[in-house]
Amino acid sequence: MYSNKTMKSALETMMFMLGEPLEVKDAAQILESDKDIVRGLFKELQNEYDQEGRGIRIRQIEDSFGYVTFAENEIFVEKLCTPVRVKKLSQAALEVLAIIAYRQPVTRSEIDSIRGIKSERVIDGLLDKDLIEVKGRSEGIGRPLIYATTKEFLKKFGFESLKDLPEVAEYEELRRNPDEEDFSGQLSIDFNDSER
Repeated sequence: MYSNKTMKSALETMMFMLGEPLEVKDAAQILESDKDIVRGLFKELQNEYDQEGRGIRIRQIEDSFGYVTFAENEIFVEKLCTPVRVKKLSQAALEVLAIIAYRQPVTRSEIDSIRGIKSERVIDGLLDKDLIEVKGRSEGIGRPLIYATTKEFLKKFGFESLKDLPEVAEYEELRRNPDEEDFSGQLSIDFNDSER
């Protein structure tokens, strides 16, 4: 059995080397430890990074943890990486992504019905960006594909889980009164963002 200090050090190394969120179950298996213990160590590390005001933070996404940069340091990263082309999602892509996020799992015909327009190309684009995925087939006629959001969606929008999605009523209020609160971060994704 490894000491907590050794395991926390190992978790930092594994997160750094992996470059994406590390699943608690995978880390527990490698460390030959209980998942609850490893999850607790991840949380301890997360708190330590926050309390010490480090430029690198640890974000939880479902039952995995990974490194991100401190959001307030974004200005420095932008200066370092200028000029960088920022790719934002189109309004159509945002509409489809919102429908999938709130109604998942959902078929293309259901998405088309809600939007009143065909969404095939938009769906293909979201699949290419790994923001949505095929989750299987519907039991309906023709057994159409059903779509759901991915972990990459959670990561890009800064959510730990789908429970963090804003309430639909809250989102509609923000859309009606955009001057009251800045919610542009929820409507666009910077694919060169610093939170990786």
